[in-house]
Amino acid sequence: MADEEKELTNELEVLREELENLKQEKEALNRELEARAATIGDLQETLSTRDTEIAGLKQTIAESEGKLAQINNLLSQAVVSYRELVVATHPEVPPELITGDSVEVIDESLKSAQALVDKVKQGIEAETAKSRVPAGAPPRAPLDLSVLSPREKIQYAIGGKR
Repeated sequence: MADEEKELTNELEVLREELENLKQEKEALNRELEARAATIGDLQETLSTRDTEIAGLKQTIAESEGKLAQINNLLSQAVVSYRELVVATHPEVPPELITGDSVEVIDESLKSAQALVDKVKQGIEAETAKSRVPAGAPPRAPLDLSVLSPREKIQYAIGGKR
């Protein structure tokens, strides 16, 4: 029985050591669990903060998009008004030649249209100059008396026929 008691005592000591190790391991795991729970809490708080920031940014984006749409609308109205002004101030240029959806493009089309109008004007002026006919009969020149004989001069003076 003494051997059995020794064996049981040894086994009891081994089990106690094992129990002690398990308790220490449990405490370490509990500490790690608490640390992770704290980390999870911090992450959830950060996530909540980020969600709030994202919602604010989405609202800012929506407001900015609304303002951008309004500005684009005003810009397109201004461009249309500018085109109308350009057409009104350049009556020699056909309105259909002035096109564009921005001030720069309208200015470029105006330059192109003016160049075309100038070229057409020059062509018409050249054509007109070639076919110019004096208006009416040419002016009458007085008779050159120096070439007439004395007899012809006398007849001319009294109104007779030559």
